Order: sequence, then structure tokens, then C-alpha cells
Amino acid sequence: MQYIKRLSSLQLALFGGAIATTSFLALSPWCGSVRAALMQNSPKALVDEVWQLVTREYVDGTFNKTDWQATRQDLLSREYTNREQAYAAVRVALAKLNDPYTRFLDPKQYEALTSQTSGEVTGVGIRMELNKQTKRLTVVETIQNSPAVKAGVKAGDKIVAIDGKPTQQMDVQAASSLIRGKAGTPVTLKIERQGKSAFDLKLTRAKIELPTVTHTLKREGNKRVGYISLREFSAHASEQMQKAIQDLNRQNVNAFVLDLRDNPGGLLQAGVEISRMWLNKGSIVKTVDRQGASQEIPANQTALTQRPLVVLVNGNSASASEILAGALQDHQRAVVVGSQTFGKALVQSVHSLSDGSGLAVTVAHYYTPKGTDISHKGITPDIKIDLSETQKRQLAANPSSIATRQDPQYARAISVITNNSFAQFKKPLKKPQISKRVVERNQI
Repeated sequence: MQYIKRLSSLQLALFGGAIATTSFLALSPWCGSVRAALMQNSPKALVDEVWQLVTREYVDGTFNKTDWQATRQDLLSREYTNREQAYAAVRVALAKLNDPYTRFLDPKQYEALTSQTSGEVTGVGIRMELNKQTKRLTVVETIQNSPAVKAGVKAGDKIVAIDGKPTQQMDVQAASSLIRGKAGTPVTLKIERQGKSAFDLKLTRAKIELPTVTHTLKREGNKRVGYISLREFSAHASEQMQKAIQDLNRQNVNAFVLDLRDNPGGLLQAGVEISRMWLNKGSIVKTVDRQGASQEIPANQTALTQRPLVVLVNGNSASASEILAGALQDHQRAVVVGSQTFGKALVQSVHSLSDGSGLAVTVAHYYTPKGTDISHKGITPDIKIDLSETQKRQLAANPSSIATRQDPQYARAISVITNNSFAQFKKPLKKPQISKRVVERNQI
């Protein structure tokens, strides 16, 4: 996992090319007083707006040992004839911080980011791919309660035209940009379906809540296992997780498997809320800002289940995924199975800027309840199972085999559950020792 999310081939229509989120403290506008009136159509003022935000919030008060004041003088000494020049200058300045998570987002990137973290998208609600054999745009999945479902779109349908424009040799991202549009506006898809002639479907775009949590009851030997997959920590993730746990509780599961593999993170608040659904007491995470001030976020006696739990992770499990897995592991609430996680122990705040662009700023470093700094190291699973490249390819080529006995990491999780071997992984929780110093850039 890198700081720019690697989108899978099953890109969501109307949502291609979004910047991945990691852990966010907030999504909030910058509220400069007099400056706001000067920002409109002023590239130089935009540059200073970015500089001021970094000056006020950035986690490293030394700014990676650069002269940040001199950076401002350099930025303001230039003349910018358009916004693109200002954007380029800002990106060069931010690169001095040597922090890939503190980054400038142009208006399209910022819009995509906020759409993703909101857990909503405006569109018709289909997932599609460019079929490898036929080289044609093919519907892989329709999203529940979406215009596509209501119009009768089905998995396997081929999209041959969008508003009359042929899709031959069109990639997923280009098709998504044509389908994308304002809620309430129409779009016509020409569909080919096996056994039928091509036909037109007129759909009305709508705001759709993206499913980020999926769950199912699995019967493994004499055990009833509740399997839950969490793709990312969006604004709707916690309510979807709550429904999943409650539904599986009603089905009297004996244990749970929570799959965080390939989950790049998301909203910090969502991570905290979901942690509280599994953990009844104790610290969830500790953050330290650039002044060295430490803040502990605790559980609050609202756990929805005390059933045994196994958490699956891999090298693409990052940020909020690591907060959740780390809290459950440190408190011996779960056995963690899989590969070493990504190792991102930083929190960002995301700001809207005056021209519709955005800025993500690293504002804090976080530690697990035991006080462990996972930067560049990640979380070490209780049971470490690394998949071979062949195994990864096999699972990618056959997604239906994920979370079955053909999936080695899932199979090991089931072994823990069926053998009831949770106790052997319990270790005493020592008092955390968290440094209250400023976080230096070389730790990021």
C-alpha cells in the first residue's frame, strides 16, 4: 500500500481515480478572517493560504529542518499567471517536508477525496470492469438501492454506449466520467445482455451510499462463524458495521472473523467508533501532536459482542486499520492473523481551500494502547502467514475463493476458532511508555 491508493480493476463507475484517504482528524475548511476575501481568483493568496495552514498545524515544528519562513518568501516573490502555476509551486514547497501524506489536492482530487470519505457517490450504482477476454465494459456488480438496481441492470451486462457514445476501446475511468453527473439528471446506457438484443436503459443519477462492509454467516465444522469484511473507514462504515454485527448476533454465531486486508484506512472517527463495537474498555489509541501533548481515546462500554474474534491483516492494511487491529491485539480482544501491516502511524487533517482545492496536513503521530510506535514497521500478527505470489494471483483471479478454505489466512483463522486456541496468544498489557517529545520527520 502506498499513500496513493492503488484502485482495483473493479473500479466504481463515477468514482474512478479518487485519492485514497488514510486517517483523518477532520474535514474542515480553513477559516481565515480578512484573507478569505482576498483569496478569490488570487493564486498568490492561495499559495499563502497553504503555507499558513502548514505553519499552524504540521506535526514537525522544524518542518523537516527547513527554513519554512524562507519558503514563504520564495513563494510570494513569484508571479503566478494561473492557478496551475500556483499548484505546482505549492507541491514543490510541500515536497521539502518529505512527507507523502501532507499533500495538495486540486479541485477534482479534493472532490474525489471528500466523496470517498463521505462513503457516498453520485451516480447510477454499478461496479464495472474491462473484461480481459472480450475487451468490453462489463457490469460486475450493482449497488443495493441504486438507480441501476431499480432499472434492472444485472451483473454480466455489457455497456456498449453511454448517452449514444460507443464504449468500444473506452477504459473504466473514461466511462465513469461520462456516467458521472449531478443527482437528478438522466443518463442512458445501451446494454447488451446474453440472449437479448441491445437495448437502452434510461437511469436517473442519485446519491448512493457505498457499501464498505459486507458480512455473511459461515458454517465451519460445528462452528457458526460471522465473517465481516471492511473495505475502508468511510463516514458510513460504523453504521454499516453495527448492522453487520447485530445481524450476525441474531444468527447466534460462535465467533467472528474481521477481514481488514487491503483496507487503506479512512476516517479516524470511524476507526474509533468501530473499535468501540468490539472493545468494551481500555485505550483505543493515543495521539501526540507537535507540542508533545498526548491525547488518549478510550473505549466506552458500548461493545456489541464479546464473542471470540480473529482479525485478518496484510501489508495493505494501513492507518485506521492498524489502529483497530492494534487496539484489539494489545487488549487481547482478538487474535491477529496474516502479514505484517503497512506501518502508517500518522494522522492528517484535511482542509478545503478558497478555490475548491484541498490540503491534507499531518497533525499527529499515534501509538497503540501499549505505546508501540508502528511507523515503517506495522503490526506484527500473532500468527504470521505470508501469501506467496502464486497464492495472491490465485485469490485475485478467483475472488469467490477469498474467505474460504482456499484462502490460507482465512483457513488459519478458522483453525484458531475451531480449536478454541485463543488463550495461548494472550499476553499481559504493560503500562505504555509514550514519549512526549516533538515527532521528528525521520520517524515518518
